[in-house]
Amino acid sequence: MNTAAPVLTPTTRALAWCLHLLVLGLLALAAGRAVADGRAHTAQVVAAAAACGLVYAAGPLLPHTRRSRPAAAWWLAATGAVWLVLLALTPDAVWVAFPLYFLQLHLLPRRTGLAAVIATAVAAVTAFAAHTGSFSPAMAIGPALGAAVAVAVVWGYQALYRESEQRRRLIEELTATRADLARAQHTAGVLAERERLAHEIHDTLAQGLSSIQLLLRAAERALPDRPDTAARHVDAARQAAVDNLAEARRFVAALTPPALEGTTLADAVERLCTTTSARHRLAARFHLTGEPMPLPTAHEVALLRVAQSALANTVRHAEATSAEVTLSYLGDHIALGVVDDGHGFDPGQLPAPDPESGGFGLASMRARMNALGGTLVIESTPGHGTALAVRLPLTPPPKTEPEARP
Repeated sequence: MNTAAPVLTPTTRALAWCLHLLVLGLLALAAGRAVADGRAHTAQVVAAAAACGLVYAAGPLLPHTRRSRPAAAWWLAATGAVWLVLLALTPDAVWVAFPLYFLQLHLLPRRTGLAAVIATAVAAVTAFAAHTGSFSPAMAIGPALGAAVAVAVVWGYQALYRESEQRRRLIEELTATRADLARAQHTAGVLAERERLAHEIHDTLAQGLSSIQLLLRAAERALPDRPDTAARHVDAARQAAVDNLAEARRFVAALTPPALEGTTLADAVERLCTTTSARHRLAARFHLTGEPMPLPTAHEVALLRVAQSALANTVRHAEATSAEVTLSYLGDHIALGVVDDGHGFDPGQLPAPDPESGGFGLASMRARMNALGGTLVIESTPGHGTALAVRLPLTPPPKTEPEARP
C-alpha cells in the first residue's frame, strides 16, 4: 500500500498560498470578532485561534508532512482537534470548515477524505446550532453546500489532473516510440545501403578484378613467345579496369550502370556477351525472345547484374567453352537464362561464402531476385554444365524499394 501523501500538485503554488491565507484570515476573523464584541471567554478564543494557526502552519513547513500520508493524516487530525476546541468557544469558527474540506480531500484517500468532510460539516452544523440554541434546515445549508462545492471542485480537478498525466505519459511514450522508430529506420537504411554496396561491389568490382586477373595470367602465359597476344590481353585488362572504375563511381552515387545508359537491357546484355567473348576463351551468345518493352530501372539493373555474375562464374569456375544467354519477354514476366557447357557442380554441396575464396555470387543473385519478388533456379550436374534461370514479374511487389535508383 502506498503511504506517501500526494504532493499538492493538483493545485498551483498560488492556490496553495491562497488556501493558507484563507485559513489564517478566518482564524484571525474569529479572534478579532471575539475581541471586538467583548464576548465571554475572549482570551480562550484568541488562544485557541492562535493554537489552531500554529498547528496549521506547521504542516506546510514540515517536509515530512508532504511526503507521508500517515503524517499528513496526523497533522489534519491535530488541526481538526484544535479547530473543534475553537468551534466550541465561538460560532465564527464555522467558516474555517470550508478550507478544511479542501485539505482533507487533497491529503487523504478518496473515501477517508469524503468521510472527514462529512464529519467536519456535521460538527460545524452541530456547533452552530448549539451556539444559537436552536436548529433549522437553513443552518445546515451553508456547511453542506460548502462541502458539496469542495468535493466537486477537488474531485473534478483531480480527474482533470489524472487525465492530463495520462496524456503526458502517452505523449512521452509516443515521443520515445517515434525516436525508436527513427533509429530503426536509420539502421534499416544503413543496412540496406550496405547490402546494395555489397551486391554492387561483388557484381562489378569483384568480378571485374577477377576478369583482370585472368587476363593478366593469360598475358603472362603468352610471354615471351607471343608478345602480340600478351599485349591484347593486357589491353583487355586495362579496358576492364576502366569499365570497373566507371561502375564504381556510378554505384557509389546510386546511378544507372554505364552499360544501361542510353540503351536497352537487351543491348546491354548482348554487349556483355560480346565483351566476355572478346576477353576470355568463352563463346557467349545472346538470344532475345518476345517483344522488348520498357522496364523499371530496378529490374534492368538486377537482370544485368545477374547476367554479369553468371558469366563471371562461368569464366572463373566452369571452364566452359560456350554459354547461351537468353532474355525473354513473357507478357507479365521477364526471364533471363544462362546455360553453359562447363564441368558443372552439385548445387546442394556449395561451400559457404568466404571472404578469401568468394562464393557470394549465387547468394547475391538470389537476394536481388527476392527483393523484387522474382525467383532464381539453378540446375547443374557435375560433368554436364549449368543452367541458371531467373524470372521477374513486371509489376514489383508492394513496399519494394529498388536497390539502385536512376
